[in-house]
Amino acid sequence: MPLTLYPAIDLKDGACVRLRRGEMADATVYSADPGAQARAWQDAGCHWLHVVDLNGAFAGRPVNAEAVRAILAAVTVPVQLGGGIRDMAGIEAWLEAGVRRVILGSAAAKNPALVHAACRAHPGRIAVGIDARESRVATEGWAETSSMSALELALRFEDAGAAAIIYTDIGRDGMLCGLNVGQTLELAARISTPVIASGGVGSLQDLAALKQAVAANPAGRIDGVIVGRALYDGRVDPREALTLLAA
Repeated sequence: MPLTLYPAIDLKDGACVRLRRGEMADATVYSADPGAQARAWQDAGCHWLHVVDLNGAFAGRPVNAEAVRAILAAVTVPVQLGGGIRDMAGIEAWLEAGVRRVILGSAAAKNPALVHAACRAHPGRIAVGIDARESRVATEGWAETSSMSALELALRFEDAGAAAIIYTDIGRDGMLCGLNVGQTLELAARISTPVIASGGVGSLQDLAALKQAVAANPAGRIDGVIVGRALYDGRVDPREALTLLAA
C-alpha cells in the first residue's frame, strides 16, 4: 500500500525550524522564508505539506498566521495545519483561507465535542493530532502531559469521522532515531481511523522499515508519514522517499 510523505514545516517566530523532543529552546532554524520552503517541497514532488504553528500551540491561538498565508500562496498542493486552533471559528477561518485539513491536538484532548462537531460540519477536513510522551497524551505545545493514553484518546473519535489520526512520539521527534513503529502499528490496529506516523525518521531505512511493518501487519491502516529534520539535513532525499513510499 502506498504511503503519503508529509514534509513538516514547523513555524516559530515566522521561520521554519525543527525542535528536538518538542523543546522550544532547542530549535534549529532552516529557513526564514516559509513560502519558499513550501515551494521547494512541492517542486521536489511532494503531494501534501504538514504545517504546525509552534508558537500558536503554546499560546492557544494562531501566532504565525502571516507565515501560513505565505505558504498557502506559494503552493498548490494541499496543506494540513495544526497549532493553536481551539474553536470552530478558527477552524472555519483556516479552511476558508485555503487549508485543506485542520489538525486538532490540544482541543481534541480537552474539548472532544469540538472534534465531533467539526467533523460533521467539514467531512474529510479534520484530523486529530495525538502527541504522546511515553504513551501518555501531551498538550499545549507538549508542555503538559496528561494521564490519558494515546489509545484512549483515539478511541474517543472512532465515530467522529476524522480524516486521520496523526500519532507523534515526542521522545523521538527531531532525534533522527527512527519511528516508534511498534506503538504506531498497535494504535492503528485498535482503531478504524487512518493513522499518519510521526516522530524520529532519520533515514530512508526508517521509511523502508515502516513500509515493511505495514505490509506485514495488515490490521490497521497507516496512510502516511511525516518527515522533518531528516529532509532538512539532507539525510533523506525527498524524491527517493517518494519513490520508496509509493512502491
